[in-house]
Parts: sequence; structure tokens; C-alpha cells
Amino acid sequence: MSRSVEQLKGLLETRFAQARMMVDGHSGQLTMEVEPDQLLETARRLRRDSDLVFAQLTDICGVDYLHYGVSEWRGTESHHTGYSRGVHYLGKDDRGEVEHRFAAVYHLLSVEHNRRLRLRVFCADDDYPVVPSVIDIWPVANWYEREAFDLIGILFEGHPDLRRILTDYGFIGHPFRKDFPLSGEVEVRYDPEKGRVVYQPVSIERRTLVPKIVREDHRYNEGLVEERPGDFSAAPTKERPHDA
Repeated sequence: MSRSVEQLKGLLETRFAQARMMVDGHSGQLTMEVEPDQLLETARRLRRDSDLVFAQLTDICGVDYLHYGVSEWRGTESHHTGYSRGVHYLGKDDRGEVEHRFAAVYHLLSVEHNRRLRLRVFCADDDYPVVPSVIDIWPVANWYEREAFDLIGILFEGHPDLRRILTDYGFIGHPFRKDFPLSGEVEVRYDPEKGRVVYQPVSIERRTLVPKIVREDHRYNEGLVEERPGDFSAAPTKERPHDA
């Protein structure tokens, strides 16, 4: 933990005794977690406190923790936490240590003190995820909240115009949810009889998108190389190098 992050963590702990503090081991960035009913008061204090002055909201991310901490297989080189194919619905009880499914994460910047902070709020109800709108504190949250609503399905209570912003108004579902089908729910086509575009159930046959299995290639295994005249695809060996 850097000295500046450590100082910010200590400062926030004195201001917000009920909040949880976490420091990401990879980025070293501080995350503060509060309950939904504490969000507005916490946000106001983060912006107005002269020792904090988080006056700039740079983004709001909706997060679905449905499969959090569950990996179908683990890697040893490119990634240390594992991978999932996103083809199995694991259910609400398979989310590792996460109690609730949906969260809104606010990325804050204090230009005056050159500090960044992540503020995370979990929705209390997985079936009806709601958090208060922070538009009155950071007006730029208007479009950010619409995006989180559109893609994840988080409702922001008090938003003056909570509509979809990236998908069509008639779109069914929320495409960034981890249980959303890869082929979608509906498709559109032009109906010449009605003279307009119509929605209909998706006609693509659902399939499991599983990566191909990479098998051992005999050309790169010296013990399996076959000596065949004119076969230049075989891998070089000590007895028969390519440049011989």
C-alpha cells in the first residue's frame, strides 16, 4: 500500500466508521463500501469535506457478482485467478463470499488532493436491485446511471429520466448480466406486410461456445517424430536438423 493510499484510508476510517475499507492488491486503489441507505450522506461528505473534495465523478459501473469467485478451470501463466466459459447458470448460492449479486461502483477523483477512490454499494434485493440516485450530488451521474440501468438492470431511485441509453427502448433484458443468453432474447426484422420493423423470438440455435481443445502435436514431440522421406513438416531433431 502506498503512503498516499494509507493516509486516505486512515482519513476515511475516521470520517466513516461504519464503512468497509479494502485495498486492491493489483492496482493499489482504495475501495470504500457502504450500505444503500448511507450512500447519499456518504457521497455528500466525500464531495464537501475540505480534506477529501471528491468533486469529480468519473464513472459508475454496474457489477453482477453472480459467478464471482467460481472458475471452471485455472491457468498457470496468463492469469492467476482462472477462467469461466459463461455457459452454466450457477445460481444465487454459488457466488463465493459475496452476499448480494448486484453492486454499483462509483469512481471518484479529487483533483485538489490528487486522490482516487472507489465507492461501492451492494443492492439489498437481487430480484429488484435499487440504489439512490446521486444526480443531485454529481449531475454527470445522469448518463452513467442510465447506462448501469440499461446493461445491468440496477434501478436508481430519484433519477429524473431513467431510460435505456445503449440498447433499443424495446430491448428485453439486460445484456451485461451473467445469466443473459449469449444469443439474446429477441431479434428484429423488417416486415413488408406491416411496413415496419418487428420483434420476434430469436431464431439462432443456442449453442455452447466452448474453446477448442489444444492437443499435443506429434511434430513437436521428438519421441513421436516419424521419419518420412520428403516430410518437411516434422520438427527438427538432434539426428535430423532442418538445415542438414
